[in-house]
Formats: sequence, C-alpha cells, structure tokens
Amino acid sequence: MAFLEIDGDKIVKELAAGEVIKVDTGNVVAFDRSVRYEIETVKGLKNIFLGGEGLFLTRLTGPGRVIIQTQNFNEFAGRIASMIPSK
Repeated sequence: MAFLEIDGDKIVKELAAGEVIKVDTGNVVAFDRSVRYEIETVKGLKNIFLGGEGLFLTRLTGPGRVIIQTQNFNEFAGRIASMIPSK
C-alpha cells in the first residue's frame, strides 16, 4: 500500500500497445511497468517560452495504465503563494 499526494484531479488512462501521450514531467504520477517512458526536450523557442510547459516533456508509450495529475506541485504552490497577503 502506498499513499500518493496528487494536486488537482487524477486522470487514469489505459494506453493501447504503441499508443503515445506526452505530458509535462511534473504531472506524471505513476504508470505500469509495461509502459515505456522517455524524457524529451520541448522543441522550438516559441513553445519553450510561450507554451507554459517548461523545457521537458515525458513521453509515455503503451501498453499499460498511466496516472497523471491535472496540476503539478509548482503550479499548486504558485496559486497558494498568490493568495498570501503582503504588507
């Protein structure tokens, strides 16, 4: 048994053999052993600076189950910090 802290909503996706999804690295929660993963850099300066995803994406290739979260910890912390009153 394990306890996982997930920010935002949990999305469970069953990938078919050879099916690929790319997600922000901070949004990956867990995946089956059968799922292959690779870290890749985001291509194109426009995507890096305006895409809001950062420099890296995780490429997950099925078959198998993948669990992702809709909000990563940095986004969550930023939202909380923006609500803290300042002097």
